[in-house]
Amino acid sequence: MGSAMTERQHRRQRWAARGALAAAASAVLLPLVTGGLRGLLLLAATLVGLALTAAALWWVLSRRGVVRMAAATLALVAPVSLITLFATANLLWVVFLSVLLWCAAVWSGRHALRSTGLRPVRAKEYRTPPPRRPFLLLNPRSGGGKVEKFRLKEKAEALGARVVLLDPDQHQDVTALAKAAVADGADLLGVAGGDGTQALVAAVAAEHGLPFLVIAAGTRNHFAMDLGLDRDDPATCLDALTDGVELRVDLGFADDRPFVNNASFGVYGAVVQSPGYREDKVGAALERLPELLTRQSGPRLTAVADGTTIADPQAVLVSNNAYRMDDPFGLGRRERLNSGRLGVLAVRVDSAVEAAELLLSPRPEGLTVLTAHHVVVQADQPELEVGLDGEALTMPAPVHCRIARRALRVRVPRDRPGVPEAPPRLDWRRLRKLAAAVGRTAAPGRSRQG
Repeated sequence: MGSAMTERQHRRQRWAARGALAAAASAVLLPLVTGGLRGLLLLAATLVGLALTAAALWWVLSRRGVVRMAAATLALVAPVSLITLFATANLLWVVFLSVLLWCAAVWSGRHALRSTGLRPVRAKEYRTPPPRRPFLLLNPRSGGGKVEKFRLKEKAEALGARVVLLDPDQHQDVTALAKAAVADGADLLGVAGGDGTQALVAAVAAEHGLPFLVIAAGTRNHFAMDLGLDRDDPATCLDALTDGVELRVDLGFADDRPFVNNASFGVYGAVVQSPGYREDKVGAALERLPELLTRQSGPRLTAVADGTTIADPQAVLVSNNAYRMDDPFGLGRRERLNSGRLGVLAVRVDSAVEAAELLLSPRPEGLTVLTAHHVVVQADQPELEVGLDGEALTMPAPVHCRIARRALRVRVPRDRPGVPEAPPRLDWRRLRKLAAAVGRTAAPGRSRQG
């Protein structure tokens, strides 16, 4: 019975792989077969149009005045012109059908690879007794007033937590407040606020070996998203106080400053320093980017990641575990929070041609993606502007980034939405092997998360 079931699974896997390869080949060949020479020319025009669009976007970001306006116009005209060309040649239906075939190829290929047993195992959960003296810090301004909207203070106090509501009109040292709570006997520390505030209190919890509670009341709360928490209803995070489990996750540090998401150097690190960034992010970025991207202002960076040197990037992002880069729907998400490795993403683009390569090339020279245990970001200036979990800081150069593996005990509700399962990487070489012959040896061992 089990053998017959396995054989049926292998058969489905084989045909899914074959379907993916057939759909992908059809998506590429359809414009050429249907349009003949015209299809070939339009395919070449598509590549040129995409390159022009990427170059135009580079000029929009790196220039001002008339050049920026002209580039913005080109960025709009190029794709519209492509659509018009295909419509004039009566081949627009071919484009849509090719896109549908490509989507079918991706879906079928991932279905085949998903059944090979490569799906990651969910992070291990530890059963621990509920806290007796939980202490929570709530930022009433965070997330546009979610603390008040969801009545977090009242609900937390009803569950036995001691709550401190931060004063929005004056700066308060949340690290000092957390340490004072520990000295007063708190056996859990929690925060409703942005990721920057979360990181500061998380470091205190990790230092004292206490569980940490994330209340997803910030604007974005990427850390909460990767923990699988409900960001639409932050009050559900409080369920962890009575019916929760613990996860062991990593904590990043830039020198002695903790971060739960990332530390940004270069372009983004400088942009977040702009006085009007919080009120107008796009306007602040467009104001500063021309000088930063063309290296008229800002430091010249060098990053060294476990011995690998990244020379003169405009931007370096060091993350607490690596972000997904292979799936457009998974960008900004992390498959793991306990790998014990920093993610490193560095970008160097000095011309419109390199901007086009960044978009069109499968392996652009200007993009560096790797993981490391230790990253040093150096500069030709004594200080570096850093965006640490979105907070603007200035730190002395060089900045040493490290990761404390599984140093943080995060208490989460037993029942929570969870992290959406990441689709497997689309490996066409493996799909060809699966399509040819599928046996028990075709499925490598499962990767472990715990």
